[in-house]
Amino acid sequence: MIDLVWLIPLLPLVGFLINGIGRNVLPKSVIATIASLAVIAPFAISLSIFLSFNEAKPVIVTLFDWIKVGSLDIPFAFQIDQLSILMLLIITGIGSLIHIYSAGYMKHDEGFGKFFAYLNLFIFFMLLLVMGSNYIIMFIGWEGVGLCSYLLIGFWYKNSSYADAAKKAFIMNRIGDLGFLIAVFLIIHAFGSVSFIDIFPKTLNIESNGALITLITILLFIAATGKSAQLPLFTWLPDAMAGPTPVSALIHAATMVTAGIYMIVRSNILFALAPLTMDIVAIIGLATAIIAAIIALTQTDIKKVLAYSTVSQLGYMFLGLGVGAFTGAFFHVITHAFFKALLFLGAGSVIHGMSNEQDMRRMGGLKKQLPVTFFTMLIGTIAIAGLPPFAGFFSKDEILAHVYQHNKLMWVIGVIGALFTAFYMFRMMFLTFWGSFRGTEEQRHHLHESPVSMTLPLIVLAILSVIGGFIGIPHALGGHHWLNEYLSPIYAFSKDLIPVLSLDHATEFMLMGISVVGVIIAIIYAYTRYVGSKHVPAEDNEERSALVKLSYNKFYVDEIYAFLVQKPLDLLSGFFYKIVDKSGIDAIVNGLGKGSLEAGKTLRLLQSGNVGFYIFAMVISIIAVLVYSFIHI
Repeated sequence: MIDLVWLIPLLPLVGFLINGIGRNVLPKSVIATIASLAVIAPFAISLSIFLSFNEAKPVIVTLFDWIKVGSLDIPFAFQIDQLSILMLLIITGIGSLIHIYSAGYMKHDEGFGKFFAYLNLFIFFMLLLVMGSNYIIMFIGWEGVGLCSYLLIGFWYKNSSYADAAKKAFIMNRIGDLGFLIAVFLIIHAFGSVSFIDIFPKTLNIESNGALITLITILLFIAATGKSAQLPLFTWLPDAMAGPTPVSALIHAATMVTAGIYMIVRSNILFALAPLTMDIVAIIGLATAIIAAIIALTQTDIKKVLAYSTVSQLGYMFLGLGVGAFTGAFFHVITHAFFKALLFLGAGSVIHGMSNEQDMRRMGGLKKQLPVTFFTMLIGTIAIAGLPPFAGFFSKDEILAHVYQHNKLMWVIGVIGALFTAFYMFRMMFLTFWGSFRGTEEQRHHLHESPVSMTLPLIVLAILSVIGGFIGIPHALGGHHWLNEYLSPIYAFSKDLIPVLSLDHATEFMLMGISVVGVIIAIIYAYTRYVGSKHVPAEDNEERSALVKLSYNKFYVDEIYAFLVQKPLDLLSGFFYKIVDKSGIDAIVNGLGKGSLEAGKTLRLLQSGNVGFYIFAMVISIIAVLVYSFIHI
């Protein structure tokens, strides 16, 4: 089946072309079927490759020679190995479920065909990103998903705030992408190639913590902070909730936001040779995890809670990468794809049933009217909170165990963030599904469970959220951590540089116990506050305490950026427009034009048609020439 690997990205591209061209002609059922099959078929191929692949070294599938400049040879080729295969399964598997869900969710939208065309194009570029055998193809996919995120976030572009959110995501990602581009140039300078199979063996001759390798990895991490929404480039992701909910699930769970983690895991040997960069990655990841979790504590928009939760969970993944837990971080990518896609799609089901209402203060008591949505979201919430034996428990605790071994203070902060996660996620559940209904009578009348096309993906994802963690059961719990063994060839060049988890079983049990007990206490506190005391968050115009206000207003990060970046740029733009452009360049250009016009008006008076005047002018001219010649003899 590996010979058919070229079909994996091609089919979504074909789906994009068919639905893009026929979006106003084809029936909605045909559009949804074509788009879904264009992702389901690649999933079947990817699954077949996964089941049959047993190579210790990557398999390179070269499609054609692409760029040759001097000694630099860049083929258009795909690299199939354990890491890319798992990413293919995540992208096409979760992507298939989201396509099926979207058929029901977007059923009445006038842009139905265009939406599915964009989804297929997004999948195409994401597949390019993870299949590329070199940094150039990865960069094409990297840019492509940025373009598609802009198109999908701003899908309802007639709403100006949604269009602004799309532009914000696009611009902030371009900042990070510049870091990627410069890093690629430095990689060519350092290694003379951009292909992974050429670069990684050459690292054996690279000195650890060297200036060049540190600069390259810092630039790659800057790219990752943009794509994976880390400090200071994280504010675009919560605003990206402007797009349709399936977009949130696709971008913020399984695909685009995990691209930064994938890129670092793929480049693990480069980062292992740059301890300074690893420390920066860990610190930024931890800061992002805790700050985003604090913001999520007070949000009232159900999708914003999940958005900041995504930023926080991505922070944990980067924290894992920074302390050398590459497998643990990627493990969390997998489990997070399951439960976060489930939670976003579940939130979409709630919004669908609530007539597009997203404010949790207007919900309450929905578990009877939306039983499937409630039960599946409850499973996703337990999974992300980290209770055993659900998926999030294994991946989160593996990261925290590595962090404990690396730095005890960072572990304490990480555990606090995990407790915040449990609190704000169950706060969301209690406000949405418990208590009495707080919406309007019209919304109450409209309440209904979502159709099968929407609930079936929820059920599948709920099952995966329960069993997904079993691929990484630690030795302390009697497992052999299948994922760690499966990914071991990926770390062939860095295995001697990556720290191995060497905690004894008693310590691991202690860490798990502290985490689980803390999570249970956080859940009980959330239940007491929002179910027992029936607390409802304050309205926007009501007074809040200073800390709650700081969290609710997202630490005023957007306002700080507006003051430090946007306002100075606006003033500078105004100066160049009014002074340099209008008063300077325009004045010169328009002055020359007006001067020519006035000169023409004056000179045309000489063309009178009077022959006597012409003879007189000629005589005067001859005399002037003679006088000039006489003077200069």
